[in-house]
Amino acid sequence: MSKPVDLGSVKIGSYIIIDGEPCRVVEYEKSKPGKHGAAKARVVAIGVFDGTKKSVVSPVDARVDVPLIEKRTGQIISIGENEIQIMDLENYGIFDSKMPEEEIRTKLASGIEVEYWKVLDRIKIVRIKGQ
Repeated sequence: MSKPVDLGSVKIGSYIIIDGEPCRVVEYEKSKPGKHGAAKARVVAIGVFDGTKKSVVSPVDARVDVPLIEKRTGQIISIGENEIQIMDLENYGIFDSKMPEEEIRTKLASGIEVEYWKVLDRIKIVRIKGQ
């Protein structure tokens, strides 16, 4: 799920959707309006799930989508080779997620509580709770 906003209202550190991928804005430059056109914004962002750098150049009044991020807590049930099974602590639903980055992966064990984000029907483990 997402909501549309003007590109001119985007700030560094916020999230937007570029090419169907949720991304975190790391650079934002706005040019002044010229003689024959509107002000333009150049946005550079890094993908939340794939970590790739993406950029957009558009008029500041152009619409972009901002993803709605659900920040939730879960408990690790089991750890596989490439997937982790997590139980949500609010509704007790069980689901599978991809293995997170190396810095989080080394601290994982069954029974540990984690914070995960649900963005555009995809799940990413962000951090381990209590650390």
